[in-house]
Amino acid sequence: MNAESTRAKHEEKCCPRCLTAFTCKVGDVANCQCAEVKVSAETHAFLATTQYDCLCKNCLAHYEHLLKVARGHRFPVQRELLIEGLHYYKENGFWVFTEFYHLLRGTCCGRGCRHCVYGFKKEL
Repeated sequence: MNAESTRAKHEEKCCPRCLTAFTCKVGDVANCQCAEVKVSAETHAFLATTQYDCLCKNCLAHYEHLLKVARGHRFPVQRELLIEGLHYYKENGFWVFTEFYHLLRGTCCGRGCRHCVYGFKKEL
């Protein structure tokens, strides 16, 4: 493959999670920024359930870490089991569920939650 055709397969993208610009090297995946992050099969499987396309290396590392931490936790099935700062925080008198809470929940509710771990954005 010559340099011109390889460049043609590189795309400037914006990470859908953090909005950071990056170059996706779909024509040279071994040298793509995402190859800098070792992602487990568990993380690959999780990301396949999301609405995300390519993510930047920082967001890939974030999800890898989040899934590792989640292994030691269960979804809190009773209000008393919710831990402020881990599962939720309070803002203007409302409970805001964290990414960690949504990950433990295991599915997307489709309501456009602020910290949706599945990448769902409600159309306005």
